[in-house]
Amino acid sequence: MSYCAALTKSGGGGYGFFMEIRDRYAPSPTGLQHIGGLRTALFNYLFAKSQKGTFILRLEDTDRTRFDPCYVENLYKSFEWLNFHWDEGPDTGGRAGPYIQSERFDIYKKHARNLVENGKAYYCFCSTERLEALRKERDTGYDRACRDIPADEAAARAAKEPHTIRLKIPLGEKTTFNDILLGRIEWKNDDVNPDPVLIKTDGFPTYHLANVVDDHLMEISHVLRAQEWLSSTPLHVILYQAFGWKTPFFCHLPMVMGQDGKKLSKRHGATSIDEFRKNGFLPDALVNYVALLGASYEEGKEIYTLKELCDRFSLEKLNKAPAVFDYKKLEWYNARYIKMKTDEELAALALPYAEQAGLFGHCGTEPSVEQRALFTQAMPLIKERVTFLSEIPEKLGYLFAEPPVPEAPEFIPKKSNNEEALRLLKIGRELAGLMAGLDDDGAEKLAKEQAGKENVKLGDLLTPLRAAVTGSRVSPPLFASIRLLGSQKCLNRIDRAIEKLGG
Repeated sequence: MSYCAALTKSGGGGYGFFMEIRDRYAPSPTGLQHIGGLRTALFNYLFAKSQKGTFILRLEDTDRTRFDPCYVENLYKSFEWLNFHWDEGPDTGGRAGPYIQSERFDIYKKHARNLVENGKAYYCFCSTERLEALRKERDTGYDRACRDIPADEAAARAAKEPHTIRLKIPLGEKTTFNDILLGRIEWKNDDVNPDPVLIKTDGFPTYHLANVVDDHLMEISHVLRAQEWLSSTPLHVILYQAFGWKTPFFCHLPMVMGQDGKKLSKRHGATSIDEFRKNGFLPDALVNYVALLGASYEEGKEIYTLKELCDRFSLEKLNKAPAVFDYKKLEWYNARYIKMKTDEELAALALPYAEQAGLFGHCGTEPSVEQRALFTQAMPLIKERVTFLSEIPEKLGYLFAEPPVPEAPEFIPKKSNNEEALRLLKIGRELAGLMAGLDDDGAEKLAKEQAGKENVKLGDLLTPLRAAVTGSRVSPPLFASIRLLGSQKCLNRIDRAIEKLGG
C-alpha cells in the first residue's frame, strides 16, 4: 500500500488518493539560500526519493519589489554545490511547467475569474486611500464593503474601473485539516484574513492564489513546509474547497532555532549557504547535519550518505519540537567528513581555497603540475588537524614558500636556553639530510636513537629543527614535512636559523 493510501485509509484527512508522490520546494528569490530553506528542500527531496516520487522546484517570484536575478543564480549555484537536484523545474523542464510563477500570470487570472463566475470570489473597487484609512480605524482587516455588489454591476464596473479580486471567506464556519505531524487543526473562519486579495490591481496574483493554483496544477500530493506557514493553511484549504479541488497532505516542519531558543538568524552565526561554503564546510557534511534537524533515522548512527538518508527518511520519524542548530556539532561533522576523504578528493575540495589564499603565488594563481602534486601529497599532514577547508592553505604555506625565520624563543625547548637550542639544531641538521630519504617510522627511529645518545628528550631535540624547517614550533608532522621539502630546502632553512641563533 502506498504512503498516501495508508494515510487515507487510517484517517489521514480524506484528502483523496494520489497515485503518485509529488512534492516541491518553492522558494521566493528575494534573498540568499539559507539553512531553513535548505532543510525544507532537503526534507522534500528525501521524502520524494524515499517514496519513489518526484521532487519539483518552483520559483515563486511574484514579489517583484524584492526580486533580484542574482538570488535565482544563488539558488542554482547553492544546490549545484550541495549536490542534490530536483526532477522537474525551470532548468530541467517537466510535464507541469512553466515552473516560474511570473510566466504563469494568465493561468492565475483565468482561475481567479472562474471563482468570480462561480460566486466564490468578487471584484473589489476600494481605493488604496480607503483601505489605508480602514487599517488605521480597525484591527480586524477589510470590512467586505464590495462583497455584496450585484454580480452584473460588479462585472460592468470591472471592465472600466481599477479593481482587485477577493476571495469570499465562508462566514460563521470552521475550517479543519489534518497535518501529518501536528494532527487535526481546526480554525475559525472569522480568524482568517477577511476576504483576502487574490489578484491585485496591477494584475499580479498574490502568494496564496498562485501557491494553491500551482500546487493543484502541478499535482502536488504533499506540502512539506516550515511551521511558520501553518497560519496560512486554513486560507489555502478554503481556496481548494472554493475551486472544488482535493487538498494535498500537509506537513508543517518543526522550526530551526538557535541555542537561545529563538528562531535561527544571523545573530547566531552563518545562516546562508554561501557563508558555510566560503567558511570551508563540505556540502555532504552540511547536508548530513541538516537532515538530522528535526528527524531521526537509525539509533546510534550519525554519518549518512545521501542515498542512506533517502532510504531511511520517514515523515513518521519527524519531531514536533523545534530543532536546535548547533554550530559546534556541525563543525564536528565537517572534521569527520574531511578525515573520510581520500587525499585526492580532499586536495580537489581544498584547491579553490588555496588558490584564493595565494598559496601558489598570487591570489587566484593556479598551481603548476609540481605544486599540485605536492599539495595532494601534503593532505595526510593536515587531514586529522583541520575542521574547515579554509584552514588548509595557512597550515601548508611553509611547503610552498620559505617562511620567515622565527624569533629565537621559538627554537628553545622548555627549561632550556639559546646555547642548547643551537647545539640541538646543529645535531638536527645532520639528521635532516638522512630523514629526507626515510619514511616516518625510519625517521622517528633515527631521531630517538640520537636523542638517547645526547641524553635529551625526543621533543626537545626536534623543537629547534621543527621551528627551522616549518617556521613554527606548532606544525604538521615534521618527518613528513622534511620528506616533502627534500634535504636541500631543509638544510638551507636550518642554516638560516643557525645563523640567526648566532652559530
